[in-house]
Amino acid sequence: MAAKRIDGCDRQSRDLRGFRRGQAGSAQTSLARIVHDLYFEPKYEEFRSRTIWSLSNAFTSAFKELDPIPQFKATAKLGEFLEGRFSQSF
Repeated sequence: MAAKRIDGCDRQSRDLRGFRRGQAGSAQTSLARIVHDLYFEPKYEEFRSRTIWSLSNAFTSAFKELDPIPQFKATAKLGEFLEGRFSQSF
């Protein structure tokens, strides 16, 4: 997987505002906090490297906290969000 080999940018990873648009109120804040925590302090050794792959995994792990429909919508937007932030890396 190419994304696993590409270093992520911590500054861009910290800026989740673009993805939070469309989420509701405190749900967006708590989701952003979960993504942040999972990216910067992952639960699994495989995700410790700061890569786009690790960031994507942090998002998908955080999405598990959402109800099914919001989870589906958030997952559908993830690829576009990451590509928009890191397209020069691909």
